Amino acid sequence: MEQFFKSVKSAIKNWWVSLIFGILYIALAIWIFLQPLEGYAAIALAFAIILFISGVMEIFFAVTNKDSLDGWGWYLTGGILDFIIGFILISYPELTMALLPFFFGFWLLFRGIMTIGTSFDLQAYNVKGWGWLLAFGIIAMIFSFWVLINPIIGGISVLILTGMALIFIGAFRISLSLYLRKLHKNGKDKGLNDF
Repeated sequence: MEQFFKSVKSAIKNWWVSLIFGILYIALAIWIFLQPLEGYAAIALAFAIILFISGVMEIFFAVTNKDSLDGWGWYLTGGILDFIIGFILISYPELTMALLPFFFGFWLLFRGIMTIGTSFDLQAYNVKGWGWLLAFGIIAMIFSFWVLINPIIGGISVLILTGMALIFIGAFRISLSLYLRKLHKNGKDKGLNDF
């Protein structure tokens, strides 16, 4: 347990990266809800850019914390996937519009699984509030299945689902950053049960 506290204290030096992810996801969701008629292509491009930036930042987070964060490879894998998918979507806009529901569905499925895994890691160390993270992961997975099962449900429906899912993923990222920030402020002596 002592080693875990040392790892977490060292790893949370970049807690703000998760906060930025969350803000970006929620900002994109708000834009989607405010501008639904701007067109499917604009939403696809915005999603691709956010995904690309998210990938770069998550790779940065994973690499800077690789010596102190257990499971840092999952963050690195997620960052690499976001980066590659974002790059492909930016490079081929026609492909983006045709395959966006599938890209988004599989991306959201992976993020939901990753969120559920993180929540169980936090539960194993008795972190209060881990259930909220689990709920966010389950909701993200439900949205992913909905998009994958019904990829041709119409432009507006995909946009609404995208916006809702981004809000849940953004809320998870912000919640995670707040947990990490609190750990950073309290240090290892206060323990994880102070949440």
